[in-house]
Amino acid sequence: MENVPIARDTYRLRLAEPSIASAIRPGQFLMVRPGPEGASDPLLGRPFALYDVVLDGAGVPAAVDIVYLVIGRGTSALASRRPGERLSVWGPLGNGFGPPPGGEGGVIFVAGGIGQTPFLALGRSWMGRQAYGGERTDPPLPASPVMLYGVRNAGLLAGVDDFRAAGITVEIATDDGSAGHHGFVTGLLGRRLERGEQPSRVIGCGPAPMLAALTRLTARYRVSCEVSLENHMACGFGACFSCVAPILQSDGSTDLRRVCVEGPVFPAEAVDWSGISGH
Repeated sequence: MENVPIARDTYRLRLAEPSIASAIRPGQFLMVRPGPEGASDPLLGRPFALYDVVLDGAGVPAAVDIVYLVIGRGTSALASRRPGERLSVWGPLGNGFGPPPGGEGGVIFVAGGIGQTPFLALGRSWMGRQAYGGERTDPPLPASPVMLYGVRNAGLLAGVDDFRAAGITVEIATDDGSAGHHGFVTGLLGRRLERGEQPSRVIGCGPAPMLAALTRLTARYRVSCEVSLENHMACGFGACFSCVAPILQSDGSTDLRRVCVEGPVFPAEAVDWSGISGH
């Protein structure tokens, strides 16, 4: 339906697919083959988190939005798709975030790079603004969530107005200081925790080094933390084992788990960050 730029090298793709729109939940993802339907090049699909579900005039789920950053051959091909073309898409895939935490401490989302994408639907769901997968959160969060959003520079900020319109407070960090806090996004969270804030849960999505730093930070302050991993995937349904991550077991051992079917959401303390490439 749409494939529009929303920031530098960043696009929002809208797919007319009522069956997926009715079933998908925040935290789940789709696999999208970047070429037009029937094309075998690029052959493999790419995983994209749900950004949001679009309702028709009667309030019925009719389409899904994903947001992606052009970083390689597959996403470059996807950026050339036009309204009216058909794409091969499969999903919903993976496990979502589940219900919101109890307590009055509030929820903080921490996003790095393109990692903000799962948090629009999640925030809207947990605030009770929209039903996903046929269910509405009840009771909703007692306070609006906060999203701490870090990118390399201001030109890469994508969807900030969407989050604020949904009632999510957004604070920005940039590596080069061109917008918001000059430094890493974990610095924004660190300042909050240092002054005594105790959120009920922190949820992170972004590059592995950021998530590893987030895990260390929340562990230091004994704050519950979940992460949504961005491992590379080829199939999306557990057959190829290309997306495995080392997950700590209750006996202290490490086991490789498929992010596509057993994730992408994991407790932060369960991930063995020393075994993840890029840490």
